[in-house]
Amino acid sequence: MSRLRKAGDAAARATALRAQIEAASHRYYVLDDPAITDAQFDALLRELVDLESEHPELRTSDSPTQRVGAPPSDRFAPYRHARPMLSLANASSEQELRAFDERARKLAGGAVDYVCELKIDGLAIALDYNDGALARGGTRGDGRVGEDVTPNLRTIRTIPLRLLPGAKVPAFVEVRGEVYLKKSDFERLNASREEHGQPIFANPRNAASGGVRQLDPALTARRRLSFFAYQIAVLEGGAGAKPTQWEALQYLRTLGFPVNPNIRRSETIDDVIAFCRDWEVRRDDLDYEIDGVVVKIDDVAIQEKLGVVARDPRWAIAFKFKAREARTELTDIVVTVGRTGTLNPNAVLEPVQIGGVTVKSATLHNAAYIENNDIRIGDTVIVTRAGDVIPRVVGPVIAERSGTERVFRMPDRCPVCGSDVDHPPGEAMSRCTNASCPAQMYERLRHFASRGAMDIEGLGDVLAEQLTQRGLVRELPDVYDLDASTLLGLERMGEKSVAKLLEAIAASKKRGLARLLGGLGIRFVGEQTAQILAGDFGSLDAITEAGDDELQRSDGIGPEVAGSVHLFFKQSENRRTVERLRAAGVETTAPKRKPAAAGELAGKTFVLTGTLPSLTRERAGDAIVAAGGKVTGSVSKNTDYVVAGDEPGSKYAKAQQLGIAILDESGLRKLLNLSS
Repeated sequence: MSRLRKAGDAAARATALRAQIEAASHRYYVLDDPAITDAQFDALLRELVDLESEHPELRTSDSPTQRVGAPPSDRFAPYRHARPMLSLANASSEQELRAFDERARKLAGGAVDYVCELKIDGLAIALDYNDGALARGGTRGDGRVGEDVTPNLRTIRTIPLRLLPGAKVPAFVEVRGEVYLKKSDFERLNASREEHGQPIFANPRNAASGGVRQLDPALTARRRLSFFAYQIAVLEGGAGAKPTQWEALQYLRTLGFPVNPNIRRSETIDDVIAFCRDWEVRRDDLDYEIDGVVVKIDDVAIQEKLGVVARDPRWAIAFKFKAREARTELTDIVVTVGRTGTLNPNAVLEPVQIGGVTVKSATLHNAAYIENNDIRIGDTVIVTRAGDVIPRVVGPVIAERSGTERVFRMPDRCPVCGSDVDHPPGEAMSRCTNASCPAQMYERLRHFASRGAMDIEGLGDVLAEQLTQRGLVRELPDVYDLDASTLLGLERMGEKSVAKLLEAIAASKKRGLARLLGGLGIRFVGEQTAQILAGDFGSLDAITEAGDDELQRSDGIGPEVAGSVHLFFKQSENRRTVERLRAAGVETTAPKRKPAAAGELAGKTFVLTGTLPSLTRERAGDAIVAAGGKVTGSVSKNTDYVVAGDEPGSKYAKAQQLGIAILDESGLRKLLNLSS
């Protein structure tokens, strides 16, 4: 009776585990929206493997232990692997590595050599080459059938479309490897998405996985994905006898594949363990994420002799580094104000250990991130931490909600100074509109004194920090109250440097209205927009009193810019700043604009977006103005041309909506009669 009761308990637990694992696999592989951490998934799977080993009668053909991943998505044609694309068993301790070594030597009948390779945190893929040409490629899928994503893989520049002709090119080869996203490209991608109001990616792995599985290859190309090859699965001709794993990696290099340089051939398990220890410490030195080390028996003949058990090869194992994700409760969301006036929501967490560090708070990026991921106060959330990067909340665990969680709303007043908050439609970030907000005074002062604004030579980063930290400049007009005795008390400020600085401060009063407008740091008002406003209105008073409609009468001033300018001067604190600047003798008027000079582009308005590879945006703007055109910062019905470089943003989309002519760099050169 006791035996039956234990078997019954085991069966119930196995059923529950399978349901949890299948649900997590679907979220991870199909929806690209993981609900639990990798460590938690591995723990569930390990428990099921142990349970089925103790009770073999519970093992079923559809158990997660009998397959590698999840079924492929029906959005793509099927990709059938020539040989099953297996995943690996995991080791989380040195003891488990030693146990793997003991089993391997016992089954092999003697000593074995190993190859250690970094475990890249990306998406496993397979590539087929016929007579040296890339024929097709696919994802792992369930290990037997994946998704055919060949057009997307062709956009990845590190995947060779044709093997190097100088090598011994095989008649057919199936190469396996990992598609990943560099950390630097990940940060660039998220910065761009945040700027354009799009939800950001939780980690490089998700961005890489989603990039490979785009329906439009052009979107894959924009991710700037990379690839490392790590295995020859099938080889027909070319290299002669079947190579060892170490030889296979060298052969892949000769064929033109990128192979990770951080590999080691080891004769002992002690050397393997040393390699794992070393890279767990050094993982943050790399420009890509790794989550462990893959240890493989080098001799392919021994690999084939050892074979496969359940879902894992007996000849390889993945040593997983300590988890840098955890689950905890999000107890509150507090908003801080950044140095540029951005309102930044931060999660207050029930303290949790991640990678040996106690984490009590994490970034939530912006309001759109919270809304798009449906993160609520009181949620159980997944938190990730990589190196010295600020911990961030990946998302909530919906299944653990009790109904008491609260939806968060961003404040409409600055939590530091109480001023209005500006959040234009489509923008990711909300911003405080007060030019004298204490939280952002340092950045405001740096910008005000910069060469493109009031051009106060000598007032750089170091001095701006001293002035704001010591409370000598609490508002921008305080700059004009500085005197020699005050400045001489600061670090590295001698009599000559103080005299020069005071001369520069006095000279800045005559920089003109356009420079002043640019220096105030009004959202969307750069040098070009400031010149337009100064030329059209002629005085700061006129701009201050202008409404949205009046502001939009200026060419290139759309509703977004007009709304920002109007809101800025609506704030009593900013009006007081203007009055103090005027009282200090700062010039607040300008000659009204004269009719546009004749030229090839006279009367034409341009907007620049994206990166122009050889002709920089600054040079392009100068050339347009020299030809009689005008460059503005936002797209409106008055825009004649949008010049789109690499990674164009929302301005490109708006131009398409309005039917505005779009030029690439080549088209602009032709219009300007510029040589290449």
